[in-house]
Amino acid sequence: MKHTLILALIVFGALGSIYGQEQAAATWEKSIVGGVNMAQTGFDNWAAGGENAFAWQLNLNYKFVKDQEKFNWLNTGKFSYGTTKTGDADMVKSIDELKTESVLTYKLGSTINPYVAVTGETQFASGYDYSTIPSTEISAFLDPGYFRESIGAGAKLNENISTRMGLSLKQTVTTDHPAPYADDVETTEVETLRSEFGAESVTDISLNLSETSTYTSKLELFSSFGGLDEIDVAFDNILVVKVSKYINMNANLKIVYDKDISLKRQIKQSMALGLSYTFI
Repeated sequence: MKHTLILALIVFGALGSIYGQEQAAATWEKSIVGGVNMAQTGFDNWAAGGENAFAWQLNLNYKFVKDQEKFNWLNTGKFSYGTTKTGDADMVKSIDELKTESVLTYKLGSTINPYVAVTGETQFASGYDYSTIPSTEISAFLDPGYFRESIGAGAKLNENISTRMGLSLKQTVTTDHPAPYADDVETTEVETLRSEFGAESVTDISLNLSETSTYTSKLELFSSFGGLDEIDVAFDNILVVKVSKYINMNANLKIVYDKDISLKRQIKQSMALGLSYTFI
């Protein structure tokens, strides 16, 4: 815990100090892109059978960058939420993700530059286990919530690929659902906070595959110094194909592995076609 507090103070102190120095400097480059996708199927006296269905999904991504002579401050965020309803069943959540990241890089003039970063991730609405009757709530907003603060060195390999490595502390916070997220099964006490000190590696890829399609990928690795043979993995991939000015096709594949939560890898996949609008 002592190492965690020291690193947290370093990270937040650096962010606050540089923010104060750069506050009066140049402008932000801003980008906010949102989209909504819907699908509906209805049947009335349809001989071949089938069930009525309705689904919708909202996506919002932002990117704010302040690029100075000595500093680069990159802030990104991702929000996805959607529900689906089939037949007479209740509307259920199909996708739910809320993530934000802030990375502050000091430019030394070389390929490798020091950075400090803060990352937060949770969900917007409660999640349920529908195999039980009645259904059981197993997650909620900030239950769990994941936070990382890190300091290290990063490099921009080319215009499309950047990577960073450094010391990192990770907190998993819970309230009503400590297991399996934060609780240590080897103790009799029920813990609602798991704090880990270790190392992180983050690699970002952004490619323009064509004039109408882009691919972005983020690979995040974290290993606690308490178990260097156990590596947490989050691999998020997004493909966007622009059909027309306001219509996009989005495909998202996310692979997660965290031994503390599940011994098996977790996979989330979604594909949607719908309206897209650039606010800024």
